[in-house]
Amino acid sequence: MTRILIVEDDLSVMDTTQRWLTLEGFEVFTCNDPLRAVTQIRDEGIDVVLSDVKMPQLSGLELLQHINQLDPELPMILMTGHGDIAMAVEAMAQGAYYFIEKPFEPEHLTQVIKRACNKREMALENQRLRNQLAHLSGIDSRLIGCSAVIEKLRKKILVLAGFDASVVIHGDTGTGKELVACCLHDYSTRCEQPFVAINCGAVPENLLESELFGHEKGAFTGADQTRIGKLEFASNGTLFLDEVESMPMNFQVKLLRALQENSIERVGSNKSISINPRVICATKVDLKKLADEGKFRLDLYYRLKVAELYLPSLSARPDDIALLFQHFLKLACCQYQVDQVDPTMEELILLSTREWPGNIRELKNLAQQFSIANNACETPLCDLLTPEAALEGDYKLPSGNPLNNLLIQVGRFEEHLLRMAMKEQLGSIKNVMQALGVSRRTLNLKMQRYNIRRNDYL
Repeated sequence: MTRILIVEDDLSVMDTTQRWLTLEGFEVFTCNDPLRAVTQIRDEGIDVVLSDVKMPQLSGLELLQHINQLDPELPMILMTGHGDIAMAVEAMAQGAYYFIEKPFEPEHLTQVIKRACNKREMALENQRLRNQLAHLSGIDSRLIGCSAVIEKLRKKILVLAGFDASVVIHGDTGTGKELVACCLHDYSTRCEQPFVAINCGAVPENLLESELFGHEKGAFTGADQTRIGKLEFASNGTLFLDEVESMPMNFQVKLLRALQENSIERVGSNKSISINPRVICATKVDLKKLADEGKFRLDLYYRLKVAELYLPSLSARPDDIALLFQHFLKLACCQYQVDQVDPTMEELILLSTREWPGNIRELKNLAQQFSIANNACETPLCDLLTPEAALEGDYKLPSGNPLNNLLIQVGRFEEHLLRMAMKEQLGSIKNVMQALGVSRRTLNLKMQRYNIRRNDYL
């Protein structure tokens, strides 16, 4: 429930305003001493401050200065008489959210407070995302996300990293297959040795053997010197074969033999060279189905597929999108040396509910565009997401009101379930985890998001 603090020395105005806002569903606190109001703001977790401008102990402008020191993002609404307009305008220039002239219509005040609450919610969400990013470390700082599917993926990567076995990574374009391969290498015993990547679809067929096996000087026209191949260079390290499904059939048998014998012969040489790479492959198609159709060697498939990892699409992990966008936005602003402008709550909702055919790569590209476009000409994120509507000037967020958005409704239902579980389990974290089937990390993140305090249920 939104917490409102009324700071007013006129007790009749304070009482009337309190009763109205309580009927509107707000949790209302009152204070007739602005000096005590600052302490109350800190202790009660206030979301919006509604203050008179002229008070004997402290003016509204002076109270604003105290609030800015305590919490610069806290919206403050000033109630002013006719003679106080100049002071109210000055206060807004210094960061006040709004001023409303006495006497005011209660319905108008309610609308202003609701808009201020949306601003507060946006500021808290962006701050939460920044704090979450700042505290990430290890694999959490590389595979970013708090969804259950990403937590499970991180655990499986750490387990597989400890085994010196071949891995096939399945995932659509842009889901981060090479990043996962790097994590498998970096958290393995081979981490001090080279990680060597090659895109099988990007190398011409007549050069693939030379790229992987190497060649001797004079082996073919243009071979002016001996060159070590990637299999040899990755020996004792990791070889990453991206788009392995693109590898020509006639070369697959050569690769299979090299992996089975742990030896190669450079092009133009008869000398066997021992190799010991760990092979990690990535594919965006079903290799087994491809093998059944005769388009991929079945024996090579079984040699490569000792373990498998399946990467989710970005649309399948909507809870991670806002966090990932903040991460990429921060990187882009540092890269282009521009100020970071956080997206609004409505824009974060839009990011989480749209489709992402390009997955993480598309989201990263959008963050880079936004960092430049917003600083260059204050282009809102909505215009980048729907450029056609932006040109026509008639863009609207889905359903008109973001509070009616499906994501908001799902969030409210999720919060309700969490609070009910905390109440039924008397605040027992272990029992709530079992009842809801979530990990400790996920539960902690959800409790932080919805400001659920365990002590309230003990």
